[in-house]
Amino acid sequence: MSSTCSNLSRELDEPVAGTAATARTWLLLEQPGPWGAKALTASHLDPALGRALEAAARGSGVRIALVRRPGRHADRRTPATRRVYVAHTVPGNVWLHAATTSDPERLLDLDFTALGSGEPESFATVLGGRPHEGGPLALVCTNGKRDRCCALLGRPLAAELAASGVEGVWEVTHLGGHRFSPTILCLPYGYAYGRAEAHTVKEVLHGVEKDRIVVEGCRGCSAWERPGQAAELAVRRAAGEYAAQALRVIRTDGAAPRWEVTVAHTDGRRWLVEVAQGASLPSRPESCGSALGSPARMDVVGVREVTLAALAG
Repeated sequence: MSSTCSNLSRELDEPVAGTAATARTWLLLEQPGPWGAKALTASHLDPALGRALEAAARGSGVRIALVRRPGRHADRRTPATRRVYVAHTVPGNVWLHAATTSDPERLLDLDFTALGSGEPESFATVLGGRPHEGGPLALVCTNGKRDRCCALLGRPLAAELAASGVEGVWEVTHLGGHRFSPTILCLPYGYAYGRAEAHTVKEVLHGVEKDRIVVEGCRGCSAWERPGQAAELAVRRAAGEYAAQALRVIRTDGAAPRWEVTVAHTDGRRWLVEVAQGASLPSRPESCGSALGSPARMDVVGVREVTLAALAG
């Protein structure tokens, strides 16, 4: 295990902030059985449907992933009914809706542009979706076909959580950042975590139930691009602000390798955060089996609270 990408990343203390997958809206479709590296077109889901869903979601702000219950899977090619979730993660309009369907092709009738903009109406019209009545969802990346660390570390974590009675746990096909395995995404708020352990996942879920965010081990909120993810987490730490929807990234100026990100609080406060893109050294593989490289990292080099007058000037 010492040569896996996740062990090397951990040993080199690579920071996790600013590494979450980006998506304003997540669409999750239950698909038991095996998953290939590109699961939408390499599973028991009809690959033609997978390609059509990829095309429908492209550029909409919606990210599609497959999910399955933790543990051993009866390898059924056509489950009678499937659970479907959709979650919008932009603060101020966060929601999580659920539905069931026996015909996954109906997902093609969804209005992906509207879902990406935070409008759930087509989910209700097409699939009979309703607001999710249970607790938060914990999605654990377990797709060993993408990276062995996700199977070696993610599957035992998902199984442990489910066995201990934690509700809302699903295995998911891909969250990015294999080297931070085990990785999880918590919905509805869309915060991702790396190097997760069962006790920390339980703490995260307990926080979400109280509309609060745990920043320890947090990779960022998927609603923001990566500089914004790092900036928002830095402001949370600097201001001691953990309320889930208190902060928004309202502006990002600049381009790689340096940005100035404006983070706003619901109470009117503003911060300017300087974020620099660096290279993680020494070289290490971004995934097991890949060539050595220097993964990009988001370093916060300054956090400054400012007044509205100063911003206007």
